[in-house]
Amino acid sequence: MNGRGSQKQARLERLMKEIEEYVASQPSCSAADIVNYLSNERKMRNHGLTTRKVGFFIPRYLADRVSYRLDNTTGKRIYSIAA
Repeated sequence: MNGRGSQKQARLERLMKEIEEYVASQPSCSAADIVNYLSNERKMRNHGLTTRKVGFFIPRYLADRVSYRLDNTTGKRIYSIAA
């Protein structure tokens, strides 16, 4: 993140909270499920995340709270709350 604005930090915190809450309520979800939830249900259309970016965002900012495993059939990451 470039810049020092408090609004930028607040957006990041909200996004992290929303992702963590969704993964807690819907264990075994994929990145596409998370983006669908944020875009359509929470109406966060300008959050800027795509399914590919979620794959980079979660390990970077939520590694201690959200973990993933690879699905054997599809090869996709399946997210759950870290134990």
